Formats: sequence, C-alpha cells, structure tokens
Amino acid sequence: MLSFRDFSTAFRKLDIDSSKPVIAHASLSAFGEVHGGAETLLGAMLMSFSTLIMPVFTYKTMVTPEIGPANNGITYGSGKDANLMAEFYRPAMQADRMMGSIPEALRRHPKAQRSSHPILSFTGVNASQILGSQTLQEPLNPIGKLVEENGWVLLLGVDHSVNTSIHYGEKLAGRKQFVRWALTPQGIVECPGWPGCSLGFQAIAVRVEAVTRRVQVGAAEIQTVPLTSLMEAVCAAIAEDPQALLCGRDDCERCQAVRQSV
Repeated sequence: MLSFRDFSTAFRKLDIDSSKPVIAHASLSAFGEVHGGAETLLGAMLMSFSTLIMPVFTYKTMVTPEIGPANNGITYGSGKDANLMAEFYRPAMQADRMMGSIPEALRRHPKAQRSSHPILSFTGVNASQILGSQTLQEPLNPIGKLVEENGWVLLLGVDHSVNTSIHYGEKLAGRKQFVRWALTPQGIVECPGWPGCSLGFQAIAVRVEAVTRRVQVGAAEIQTVPLTSLMEAVCAAIAEDPQALLCGRDDCERCQAVRQSV
C-alpha cells in the first residue's frame, strides 16, 4: 500500500523548483492501493509545491442550442434530452466525475480558490492571480499565466491525452477554437475559446521526451514537463503539420472541423 512518504519522495526525485506553479492531472486508481486515498496524494502535492492548480470542469452545465455558428464541431439540436438535465452553474458545484477524485479533493480544500468559468473552471491553492486571470472569453488564461511563471505540468498515472495545457499551445499556434453554451443563474451564456479534442495529444510525448522527468510510484508513473518547453513543442508540431495532435476518429466533430479549417 502506498503512503504519503512514497509520493513526497517521488516529488523530490522530480527535482522541480518548489516555488514554481504546477498544474496537475491525476488518476488515483492508476497507482493501486493508496493509504488515505485522494487526500494522501493531494497532501503530498501541497507539501511539495507552493502553488498547485487542477481543472474542475463542470460539463453538466452545458446546453446545446438549435442553431449556432457554422463549423463549430457540434450537432445543433442534438442535446434536447441533455438540456433538460443541465444544471445551473454555481461556485460550489462539484467537479465532473470524469475529472477524478483528486481535483474534487483540492476544490474542497479550505485554502483552495476557484476560477469563475461556468464550464471550464480551475481550482488551486496559493494561485489567486493565476485563477483570477480566467475570463469567459479566455478560459485558458490560467495556463498562460503558468507559462509566464515558468510552471510545470504534472501527470500522475495519466498521459498527455488529459493534458489540458496542450490546448493552450494549440491556441498559441492559431488553431481553430469553438463556442459552447452554459446554463447560469443569469441565463444561458456563450462560452467562446472552447478547445478541441485531446485524444490525439499523446503524440506530443516524443517531442518533449528530452525534457520529461519521470519516477515510478507503485503501479503507475509520474511524469512532469516544463510548460515553456511544452508550448514550444506544440507550436512547432502544428507549424510543421496543421493536423498534428488531432485524433483519428471519423466521428470526432471537433477534429474534423479543425481539418476543414486548414
């Protein structure tokens, strides 16, 4: 059974400057049995890094309209049943279950704050300026702040297919963004700057191999990449091939929309 010490030791081995901010993505189950569960892993991260953020997205606030902008990677009018089940966004809303137990544990932490986006919010500790940079029009701004501060992305038992920071690299490279809509107490609001599909993101691994640091913990690997290097790699990949990092699914509306735009 893994302990707090196992994770804190692993983070020391990664040799990240503790003053630099970290954005983490994690799968607790990937490591096997962890004494204390999500709270143990979260506690080790908070002890090891002065600033920690994680995405706590709330997809259950989303609604699909009958009509909207063309080539938007969505089938309008397809969400009638889902729309009926949509929930009003509220700051205390739990993170979507697919985000995992650790982001939700961070959201509940007494020192945590949360950004304001009704779908793509982030939560963090000692990250008020980073979280405060997010706007409805620029949902990925917190990642931009992390890049400015020479932050790191930490992947715990997961690969780059869940690496939200790559979306910011796509934006820097000029890749097409989308529009989605959220249900809020003020009504339905338009959410521009919506990113594309991430299923093809693992292809970036070979481009950041030289700057990736790894450590094995239990049944899974922890890896970390400096965000400046990641942004450079994403922009270079898309400059060389405008279809780089897209997934291969024929039914992926967002990736097909990106292909049509280049």
